[in-house]
Amino acid sequence: MKSHESPQSSRAWVARAFTAVEDIVYIGLGLLLGGSSLVLLVSGMISFGQNLVAGSLTTNIVALLDRILLILLVVELLYTVQVSFREHGLIPEPFLLVGLIAGIRRVLVLTAEFAQVHDKPDATFQHLIVELVVLTFLIVALVIALVLLRKRGGVPVAERAT
Repeated sequence: MKSHESPQSSRAWVARAFTAVEDIVYIGLGLLLGGSSLVLLVSGMISFGQNLVAGSLTTNIVALLDRILLILLVVELLYTVQVSFREHGLIPEPFLLVGLIAGIRRVLVLTAEFAQVHDKPDATFQHLIVELVVLTFLIVALVIALVLLRKRGGVPVAERAT
């Protein structure tokens, strides 16, 4: 028996099937990230309230800062999924922004943790300095990549999307 479908229509059907699977995965990822960010936000607000009432907010501020930056990171990941879903492709700018936020988050948490503990062994101090130097180079590289992308590509994704 001979098939009446041309190879072009078979390829188009397979491409549509893959696109549908991709859309389902993006929707699932979006739901997971959205739910995670809401749970993190509510638990962060509860923790903030408990620490405020107990008068221990200043001692737990690093953990709160870490939670806030984690929420921001998850929201940016959600935006990245949204852009990938809308554009049906990987756009580098949102991924670079997520990496930049993650790097800055780590720098802020490291410096805040280091400021809280006063008596540090030399090995811990050296490890902190090495990590901060590496993170600084990473952040500078990500910023340069974002600047180059914007110069080359024109309008950023966030301004194109309406």
